[in-house]
Amino acid sequence: MKLNNETLKTKKVWEEAGFALPNYDRVKVEETTKKSPKWIHFGAGNIFRAFTANVQQNILNEGKADTGIIVAEGFDYEIIEKMYRPNDNLSVLVTLKADGSIEKTVVASIAESLVVNPDLKDEWERLKEIFTAPSLQMVSFTITEKGYNLFAADGSCFLPVEADFNKGPKEPISYIGKLASLLYIRYLNGKLPVALVSMDNCSHNGTKLFEAVKAYAEAWSKNELVEKGFLEYIENPDCVSFPWSMIDKITPRPDDSVKEMLKKDGFEDVEPIITSKNTYVASFVNAEKPQYLVIEDKFPNGRPNLEEGGVIFTDRETVDKIEKMKVCTCLNPLHTSLAIYGCLLGYTLISAEMKDTQLKKLVEVVGYEEGLPVVVDPGIIKPKDFIDEVLNERIPNPFMPDSPQRIATDTSQKLGIRFGETIKAYVKSETLNVADLKLIPLVLAGWCRYLLAVDDEGKSFAPSSDPLLEDSMSYLKNIELGSVRDFHEELFPILSNSKIFGVNLYEVGIGEKVESYFAELVAGIGAVRKTLKKYV
Repeated sequence: MKLNNETLKTKKVWEEAGFALPNYDRVKVEETTKKSPKWIHFGAGNIFRAFTANVQQNILNEGKADTGIIVAEGFDYEIIEKMYRPNDNLSVLVTLKADGSIEKTVVASIAESLVVNPDLKDEWERLKEIFTAPSLQMVSFTITEKGYNLFAADGSCFLPVEADFNKGPKEPISYIGKLASLLYIRYLNGKLPVALVSMDNCSHNGTKLFEAVKAYAEAWSKNELVEKGFLEYIENPDCVSFPWSMIDKITPRPDDSVKEMLKKDGFEDVEPIITSKNTYVASFVNAEKPQYLVIEDKFPNGRPNLEEGGVIFTDRETVDKIEKMKVCTCLNPLHTSLAIYGCLLGYTLISAEMKDTQLKKLVEVVGYEEGLPVVVDPGIIKPKDFIDEVLNERIPNPFMPDSPQRIATDTSQKLGIRFGETIKAYVKSETLNVADLKLIPLVLAGWCRYLLAVDDEGKSFAPSSDPLLEDSMSYLKNIELGSVRDFHEELFPILSNSKIFGVNLYEVGIGEKVESYFAELVAGIGAVRKTLKKYV
């Protein structure tokens, strides 16, 4: 069984092998989508394929929609060229349940795939057609938090961004520059309304996207490279809206055990590829079953009926509460805690860490005892129920092949949200004392220990990619395992950096505590385990 339109015609073979197939006329859906596109998504990665594409598939299966999704990739073109198109834009979703059972679904809701590259004239012209379509309601994004960042650590513009600021919308080279250029084309063709929906896993994602797009509109207006009304168009939510959202579903890299299971079922297209940009992608996506997507209901041109697929639409205040509940307390901080200490202790599976007495207790305390007291109940999802599901079902799921090394990616970009917001809440609280935080500071000290790139057995490891990795590691380069001294001089530039932690840790009164923990963590081989036993 190969993954393409032709082989799907042999429905009986697929169904006997346990695959759920689309039960709508895909040819008709593709034709309708291309003629009257409603939804284009930027970011062709696993979270899109495993979650939002499958949501639309379920709605199509129920006959409650007649269009699919157009996907566009603006960073790693090989995902489209080497995986989407050879498989006729189909993918297989393998849902791994905590009880060991699985579901296999052929997802066919993606009607068209495009590369966001102005140098490829046909691709760019097609994107321009889509953005001038009056039917277009939603442009969504899973491009990671880094995708919205226009500036380097020193505050200067990235070179492609600066070039686009100065050159204008005609031949953009930066990711958001390409988006802004397409929006300008939509503006020129009638100031058509549209919603830009970031579905990335970061705080106030809609605002991050808005600020990035607005920066281009401002620069181009200032340099007289666009009509004056373009900036007003971007800033007017009745024309272009930037809803906030909260998304939650764990979608690890394609796993070898899943690959072998699919091969036994007769599925042939299982070999993953690693692109030149180090993206791991396969014709299948393995993911957990639980999923949440909550979106601010602000769509100036109407919206797809995603509520039919379980998506929750609500107001901005509720999205904010849910996002903070998840990102700042009930999931992401727990994941980061396990990622940091999992790498230091040699773990390769997050689920296996939950069998470790100290690590299990660490995330329970960080979540229930230190985080939960500052969570505001969003009303539509109970925080206690959410964290119960995370700690008792989701993270311990032995069939979810997620690794601490994957989750440790870009940690410097995550600490301020995942822990800094809780620290801020303690500082502001009249009933809570920031000095009572014990294990959140231990996690932060663990990250500093991680920057030594040496595990608890004294063996070197390769830290996961992170835009501030080289800079952060440079401060600690002279620290050796087994050193017994004061590390304030080395740690101060890191711990005082509010861009990393969301606060200056010294100013809020826990910088010294982190220093103390760090000193214990670097005391020698086995010091990480010893420190965990002492404080957890």
